[in-house]
Amino acid sequence: MRWVDQETHLDIFPPKEFNYEECLVFLGRSEQEVLHQIQGQHVFKLLKIEEELILFKIGGNSRSLRIEFPNGVPSKNIREQVAIFVWEWFDLDKDLTHFYKMSQTDKILEPIVQKYSGLRIMGIPDLFEALVWAIIGQQINLTFAYTLKKRFVEQFGESIIFEGETFWVHPPFQKIASLEVEDLRKLQFTMRKAEYVIGIAEAMASDELSKEALLKEQDFQEMHKSLTAIRGVGAWTADYVIMKCLHHPAAFPIADVGLHNALKLQLGLDRKPSIEEIKELAVNWEGWQAYATFYLWRSLYEQAI
Repeated sequence: MRWVDQETHLDIFPPKEFNYEECLVFLGRSEQEVLHQIQGQHVFKLLKIEEELILFKIGGNSRSLRIEFPNGVPSKNIREQVAIFVWEWFDLDKDLTHFYKMSQTDKILEPIVQKYSGLRIMGIPDLFEALVWAIIGQQINLTFAYTLKKRFVEQFGESIIFEGETFWVHPPFQKIASLEVEDLRKLQFTMRKAEYVIGIAEAMASDELSKEALLKEQDFQEMHKSLTAIRGVGAWTADYVIMKCLHHPAAFPIADVGLHNALKLQLGLDRKPSIEEIKELAVNWEGWQAYATFYLWRSLYEQAI
């Protein structure tokens, strides 16, 4: 039993390897985040489902999550779609038993997996949103990436106001496909990033690109090949999207700066490890590189506190 529809709310029952507090830490890592809000121990999220803007809030603990609808309870079908979204968002389908077993014999992962046990890869279920965020983040610092994302969402997304707070939903590819490059340049997108984002939107609008088609490929290398064939999507972007949207645990953004910094800290080095050194360190991670990366990213937050 994954969830129960209680008519006024939903109760979700995660697998045993789940830590809501740890997932909240990830979701609350930036005060600039515009697509969800953390209020106390609750996450507020706005989705557009069947042309309706649905606001829901998540609360709970590591045994169960409760989803409530503060702005009015939607239809049964929409409630089910919200449950499906949350299940995917928190990556609750993944059985982490093998990852935890592997980590027990890995000198780098053992302490951090033990420390952050129950952390799940917080995903980006919408393919367009995942690609846009990955492209925005190319070759700029995280603070400016969040600034660009905020401008993009507030310029082209939809919102509702509830109890004095504004909640936003990510712009759909259909809307962005109709834009001109200059529309994004005004937000301080580079020419290339503007072209990439609009190009991806156009590809999705014409059905050349879809999450369903990528998932049908199943094989990691095929997913990677299909994504890197898209203008603006290099190896890092493809791995990030496969990890965060397509939920493939073998995705490995090996060139990621955050990963390099985390390994430098964990190993007590005075320099970042080389790609060859990372490949050697990651031999034991085969099939679980995405989770290894995500837990290493989590270890960086301690430095920021």
